[in-house]
Amino acid sequence: MRYLIFLFLVCAHQFVIAQTDRYLFPIQPGQTASLAGTLGELRSNHFHTGIDIRTNNQVGLAVLATQSGYISRAAMSAGGYGNVLYVRHPDGNTSVYAHLDSFSGGVGQYVLQEQYRRKTFDIDLYFRQNQFPVKKGDTIALSGNTGSSSGPHLHFDIRDKNNLALDPLSFNFPEVIDNAAPYTEKLALKTLNTQSRINDRFGRTEFYVQRNGNDFFLPYPILAYGDIGIELLAKDKLATGSPYFGGVNFVEVYENEKLIFKQVIEKLDLTEGRTINALLSFRTLRGNNNKFYKLYVDDGNTLPFYPVAANKGVIKIKSGEEKSIKIIYKDIFSNSATLNFKLKGSQPEQLILLDNSVKGNFKSEIQDNTLSLSINEALAKDVKAVTFSKGIVDTISLAYGGKFSSTYLIDLTKKLPDSINLGNEKLITHFKAMVPSTTAYTYYGDYAEIFFPKGSIYDTLFLKAREGRLQDSTQFIEVGDPLIPLHRYISIAWKHDMSKSWTKNWSVYRRTGSELSFAGGSVVNDRIKFNTREFGIYQLAQDTIPPSIKPIVVNRSNVSFKIKDDLSGIERYEANINGKWLLMHFDGKSGTIKSERLNKEELLKGDLVIVVSDRAGNIATYKQLIP
Repeated sequence: MRYLIFLFLVCAHQFVIAQTDRYLFPIQPGQTASLAGTLGELRSNHFHTGIDIRTNNQVGLAVLATQSGYISRAAMSAGGYGNVLYVRHPDGNTSVYAHLDSFSGGVGQYVLQEQYRRKTFDIDLYFRQNQFPVKKGDTIALSGNTGSSSGPHLHFDIRDKNNLALDPLSFNFPEVIDNAAPYTEKLALKTLNTQSRINDRFGRTEFYVQRNGNDFFLPYPILAYGDIGIELLAKDKLATGSPYFGGVNFVEVYENEKLIFKQVIEKLDLTEGRTINALLSFRTLRGNNNKFYKLYVDDGNTLPFYPVAANKGVIKIKSGEEKSIKIIYKDIFSNSATLNFKLKGSQPEQLILLDNSVKGNFKSEIQDNTLSLSINEALAKDVKAVTFSKGIVDTISLAYGGKFSSTYLIDLTKKLPDSINLGNEKLITHFKAMVPSTTAYTYYGDYAEIFFPKGSIYDTLFLKAREGRLQDSTQFIEVGDPLIPLHRYISIAWKHDMSKSWTKNWSVYRRTGSELSFAGGSVVNDRIKFNTREFGIYQLAQDTIPPSIKPIVVNRSNVSFKIKDDLSGIERYEANINGKWLLMHFDGKSGTIKSERLNKEELLKGDLVIVVSDRAGNIATYKQLIP
């Protein structure tokens, strides 16, 4: 009996310890929560590193420390996380609370004092262990909508001692209830070399799927040949009836009941967020904003998410074979769904056509290492395309054709043509160099030098570049393909007519349609040098118009203004009252600045001066007397 009592007391003690160590939900604990984002969710250029907790479109809910510890860091900025706190815990983890409206207690006052001492709104402070201690459940902040938030909510991270983002939902918060399974919107199959085909064609083909409960399927087999990659457009509803979706972190692919590929996203390296561009189909993302998961591992994909990847997840199928493919995918709550389809191995037939004339127009597209060149007419089998590469002339045979089109395929690792002729049609490719992904590389051209640091591209790049003039005679340079992502910044030194008469209000801009986005630039050795992390068309533009400053509220308690610049963008702003610096919080989304007084007892009286400058050096000034 004594032994049983002792065992009961030990178990009860362990239960109390477990309850004490349990992490507290940081917003309205005990109430059912609604989420708008999860860890690993695919964003436009990064992985989402935590959960987004909805606050019912409210600002000002109490944000509680999820566990005891101390505030190790506090930061404020107009973008990104906005106002954010970091709390370090005894177990080595750090919790992160972002998009806050304000900080509570001593840390809030300390940050305000430091902003006034340093005369800056943007601030990033680190603290000692005993400087701002907190207990689990303490109110450390109020929820908000600062930074790059698209609406009021709390972004909540938990990071381990190695600064890897863990999934907060793995901490078993009872406030989060999710019984909704993921679902498939589309399936895509992609040929991975020049010999491969999907339904007798090279390229990428999307398929709508049918549904029976949580089982998705294609009711017909797909003809396939060679090396094939699978891509999945799948989402996870964050709760039954919720309009919000999370990512699909757990995926298994079976080929004839054998596991050949497995994706597991349980933690994220915060320094490698942009490597998302290797996991999703970037070209499809830029085309229609659909985020397809690649269920195979590209050469440039170094992510540690694949405990199983036989043949890198590539399906290899021969003529006459039939393969059953099953995809099982689930969320962290083990809600799961399946997708089933069949591949039927079919050797592509080369159609023998009769037309030897060439009347159509070229269309070209690069897929991985292959240039696909098609023309919208049926050609005879013996009609060859002629390639020109640095003075070397060669021919390319027809890869396949049909009643309405003919396609030629060129392996760019073996041939990088300057131009291609087909009958009277001619395509200028503008290929300049084959850029390796594993080393630094510099392209030296007549009008530009382009430097690629090591790690700036995900895979071998077939660099396109050209210089020209727009209809209004504006000089431009086009570098690369906008549908190819860059991992790190590259440097471009452009030999431009303006390089010898450069003034500060001239800048380099990236042109997308008729829209211009600031890229900066300066003159170095008679060339205009700028850095970019996006391929595209670049031109110079002159910004001579200063920013606008429009008052919203001006009184003795607070002042607020809307500031805006139509071209280069706001670079800095400053407010003074009777010559004393006045803190102005900047909201980048609305373009508003709002005052906060260091001494709340001291009213804003006297001469108010607001000065705003843009990135082209134009300055605007607003003055008003507050009686």
